[in-house]
Amino acid sequence: MALSHLKSSASGSNFLKPLATAFSLRRPISTSTDPLTIETSIPFTTHRCDPPSRTVDTSPQELLSFFRDMATMRRMEIAADSLYKAKLIRGFCHLYDGQEAVAVGMEAAITKNDSIITAYRDHCTFLGRGGTLLEIFSELMGRQGGCSSGKGGSMHFYKKNSGFYGGHGIVGAQVPLGCGLAFAHKYNKDDAVAFALYGDGAANQGQLFEALNISALWDLPIILVCENNHYGMGTAEWRAAKSPAYYKRGDYVPGLKVDGMDALAVKQACKFAKEHALKSGPIILEMDTYRYHGHSMSDPGSTYRTRDEISGVRQERDPIERIRKLIAIHDLATEKELKDIEKEVRKQVDEAIAQAKESPMPEPSELFTNVYAKGMGVEAYGADRKEVRAVLP
Repeated sequence: MALSHLKSSASGSNFLKPLATAFSLRRPISTSTDPLTIETSIPFTTHRCDPPSRTVDTSPQELLSFFRDMATMRRMEIAADSLYKAKLIRGFCHLYDGQEAVAVGMEAAITKNDSIITAYRDHCTFLGRGGTLLEIFSELMGRQGGCSSGKGGSMHFYKKNSGFYGGHGIVGAQVPLGCGLAFAHKYNKDDAVAFALYGDGAANQGQLFEALNISALWDLPIILVCENNHYGMGTAEWRAAKSPAYYKRGDYVPGLKVDGMDALAVKQACKFAKEHALKSGPIILEMDTYRYHGHSMSDPGSTYRTRDEISGVRQERDPIERIRKLIAIHDLATEKELKDIEKEVRKQVDEAIAQAKESPMPEPSELFTNVYAKGMGVEAYGADRKEVRAVLP
């Protein structure tokens, strides 16, 4: 049943023709910024609003950057899988491969003045916000060079200077915080918005509706983005939600359903949503996407769905292959040049991993930092509470 939901969104798409016939390319890789107009794979579905245009403005340079960025994200997550199996990454680890179009399309529509907050599947969102591969792999392996000094791990990436407020481990808890970020944007009158990302598994959380209610009352510039990969952990959406039309869940708040495997559709939807939020307040975007890995590295991902389902989505809707085909159709690069990009990306990932392994582990004293406010004279005692062991900074 779950596969029928997924295939319906891809039916009639121009992207489903075999890729092998697409490469009749003649000239070198394009660096042009000349405008291109491309139609989204499928129409947008709306709730209480008019849809944005299906015709998206882009450029050769943007399409090639989409390809490189998504190839980097894909290779990064595959490498993280290997590092986890080698026990160099410990604890929880949730991978994003398959969902890359959401991260790159969203970034293409906004600026670093806008805020993003998400759940624990956060590696690619951090990379899109300007994080580095070295910061990512260092954090994943618990090293000092990580974006959270090796103390956050996979679920707690953070880059405040680029408007990225985390990686959060409590299901749905990031949504009220995202509405708080939107309140700050409105208070500061900075013409920026906040994007609060959550999965279909978090879509039934009560705190989401409470935060949405106050945001609608105050016309906050918040965009709630449901990354619907169709399985909340191992539970199919139709088993968990009486109404899995998540873009309609806001009732009095407008919503838009988007093909989350089409980077250009995501870009168009996010641009539309930002304009709406600045003018009229909250809006919900449901990104129809798919994860290739299980929920986390402890989940094989094949007990509640078939391998045929996963391979079918890869063949019909893969976001990287869609961009690869567009590049071919518009004669922007040769097949060899795209393969060279992928080789270069693999080399960059391998080099970042090697450097991350050289980064030291955090000092034991780091256990006491970022817990209490500095200068408060907080004392740490032993188990018997008779002996002061340390005075915290």
